[in-house]
Amino acid sequence: MLSAFDQPCSAFCSPSPPAPLRVWLGITNLARASGGPSVVVQHLSEHLAKAGVLVTILTRSLPDAECEAAPRDGRVRVIRISAQQGLKSSRKWSSGIRAAIAQGFRRNEIDIFHDFGLWMPGNHGAATIAATLGLPFISSPCGMLAPWALRHKAWKKKLAWQIYQRRDLLGARVLVATSRSEAKHISKLFSSKPVALIPNGVDLPQVRSWKSEVPPLSSARFASTSGKRTMLFLGRIHPVKGLLNLVEAWVRVRPHGWRCIIAGPDEAGHRREIQAALDKHGIAGDFIFAGMVDGQEKWRFLADSDLFVLPSFTENFGIAIAEALAVGVPVITTHGTPWEELISRRCGWWVEIGVEPLTAALREATALDDECRADMGHRGRQLVEEKYAWQKIGQDMRALYEWVRHGGTKPGVFFE
Repeated sequence: MLSAFDQPCSAFCSPSPPAPLRVWLGITNLARASGGPSVVVQHLSEHLAKAGVLVTILTRSLPDAECEAAPRDGRVRVIRISAQQGLKSSRKWSSGIRAAIAQGFRRNEIDIFHDFGLWMPGNHGAATIAATLGLPFISSPCGMLAPWALRHKAWKKKLAWQIYQRRDLLGARVLVATSRSEAKHISKLFSSKPVALIPNGVDLPQVRSWKSEVPPLSSARFASTSGKRTMLFLGRIHPVKGLLNLVEAWVRVRPHGWRCIIAGPDEAGHRREIQAALDKHGIAGDFIFAGMVDGQEKWRFLADSDLFVLPSFTENFGIAIAEALAVGVPVITTHGTPWEELISRRCGWWVEIGVEPLTAALREATALDDECRADMGHRGRQLVEEKYAWQKIGQDMRALYEWVRHGGTKPGVFFE
């Protein structure tokens, strides 16, 4: 019989727990005004940390005047490459990214680098150093390979595609899409690359806990139009969002007793174009520009709305749609977004891109009674609870990372 000293260690020693995954997320900046990807990275990092992943965000430092969507979870580390250290040129910015990743790799602090977005110097720098080090690299294009997006500033993108962008994506272990339509676009360009389909998540606010904390819209800058029903647009004021089509549709319907609030930051002076169209048609009094809204104020805007509209030409996901549904607001959007579920789940309108289809949806939606819209909103909330809660998204992303790091059976997140 073996003595205690002859027993193998496994007989009386517990095996060491596996080392946690160490994942770095790359994003050009965490400015809230830059759109959905910065907010997605914030929330994804928090839920990955809750799932046991050691998360670091690598991003560019911003001036104090710019508002950041910094992670609320103290377990998430953020490394900011300072623009005040000579990183004003594209070449130096890319060099800063490469140096930070190389240092993390030498210190054994990184197992996977997951990059968000395309075309920017930081994206190229991250892909380049990952290839050099043999570091597993994942890319989320964030809708930037959609046909409309490729046509926007096309000559610059064609040049970048030939010089580096296609090669960078070919070096990725996995490309991540947030919708079936985005996955199809990616698969057409890279038929040999695995494409994971993991949607963005959305917070599920507990209305009773925050609704009383934020004053109603009619109590402050919107008092002059209080008493009207509200259609809300929430997002960047950018040509891709289709706001000029919304103005034309509004002119044709001119719904009695309704107003439209446009909440979001102006980009490249597009607000002036919208204002000019409103003045031309004599409907400026029906529209309010609310500027950038965030945090509790954003949820108040959503909850106090009767309809939400996003008439975009293209969206890889459309996080604001999910947020509107989360607070029980029916949605009008276009086939440029991946939200055909609005039809199957009877919680909104999903129409062709253009003025005529948008006009028809606007006319029908504003003619419904409050009870019908409330029923639609309730069904929308149920949809978000079932499919788009951040906890589930974080678990799915971790499963993808585990597969990239360790191999084995593919998780059920891949687009076929």
